[in-house]
Amino acid sequence: MSVSPALPSVSSVAPPTQAELFDFVRRTAADAELIDSLPLDPEGRTWVRLEGPGGSEAWLIGWPPGTGTGWHDHAESVGAFITAAGELKENSLGARLPADGWKTLELSDNVDHERRLPAGKGRSFGQHHVHEVLNESTDAHAISVHAYYPPLPQIRRYSRAGQILRLEHVERPEDWQ
Repeated sequence: MSVSPALPSVSSVAPPTQAELFDFVRRTAADAELIDSLPLDPEGRTWVRLEGPGGSEAWLIGWPPGTGTGWHDHAESVGAFITAAGELKENSLGARLPADGWKTLELSDNVDHERRLPAGKGRSFGQHHVHEVLNESTDAHAISVHAYYPPLPQIRRYSRAGQILRLEHVERPEDWQ
């Protein structure tokens, strides 16, 4: 009688969906002890990396008054974020941009979307979602929870003047970790 060696098991775990990422950020934002543990800086954003579901990348971020991200996208990652304290504003583009091969684009009219996200409100988004997130308060910090899958391969940073969007530079994980 011969015995065959056992074959390694192949994981068939599916990557987290946008809905699962949103559920994670919602549950995490409800953890008052975690939210209160984030050190807040009066001048610059602060962040702590979290363990996200299914191998996703997650962050708890503190936003001093008057701070924001600037226009950017998360490349091929899908994601979700929610405001845990304070209020954030998201400006986004309702148009899919070409993934590569451009430096300057003229945007169509009516592509701009604005969302006010007080504590408990957030959203999920697909690949190549271009947005900026702002804390427009003059006197209060905001705190948010973010999750991305796959873990961020890059962030593309843009400048905007009217309807002209210009790719300025590309950040890699080693730039922010």
